[in-house]
Amino acid sequence: MALLAETGDNPEMRLACVVAILLCAVSPARADVLVLYGDVQGGGMFGRGTGGDQQEAAFFENAPNGAYGVRVGARLLFLGAAIEHTQYTNGSDLATWSQIAAGLDFEVGLGSDKEKKEHRGTFVDVAAMLGYGVGTGQQVMPPLSYDELTDQGFVVQGRFAYGKHLNRLIDLGVAVPVSWGFFFKSGVDGGVNDTTNHYQSVQIEALLFLRLAIRLL
Repeated sequence: MALLAETGDNPEMRLACVVAILLCAVSPARADVLVLYGDVQGGGMFGRGTGGDQQEAAFFENAPNGAYGVRVGARLLFLGAAIEHTQYTNGSDLATWSQIAAGLDFEVGLGSDKEKKEHRGTFVDVAAMLGYGVGTGQQVMPPLSYDELTDQGFVVQGRFAYGKHLNRLIDLGVAVPVSWGFFFKSGVDGGVNDTTNHYQSVQIEALLFLRLAIRLL
């Protein structure tokens, strides 16, 4: 208040003081500027075709429900990007999905200021990303060739995660990615304007993850 009083009738100075006070009030004890991380994850998946000529052949509806894989990503302030590879299996059948996505990614610590500074306690991670992925109906060995693909398409994904910092490098948590996509079936003849190889689907996963996080800034 004393600072505001000293600004007199100068509206620009008053506005600058108000902004500074608000920034100090909402500023966390410590914010990670750049984080690189890698997840080992596993759990289950449920998918359903929602439209298009190939709706009944939707990849995620017909893939086995058990899921495991890896996810490697980076977060710069509130912007994030991730590459992930997931294998779906029921013990005998197997399908794979590989995806790259980017968008908004926020991690919020739930502990005290001291716990946030020391990277202890619990946290939530909320992300909204747009990605592109490719799927196969069988186990494949890299490099992946085009004729091995059964599905490909664009995905809009929301992801919510809740976890605990075990120490400065290791996190353990649960993530629930929910996504909707517009996909194309490979091997189905059709021109540019032919929709016989198109479909849409929605899918949800529940995954337990173990994360190695390197905070550079």
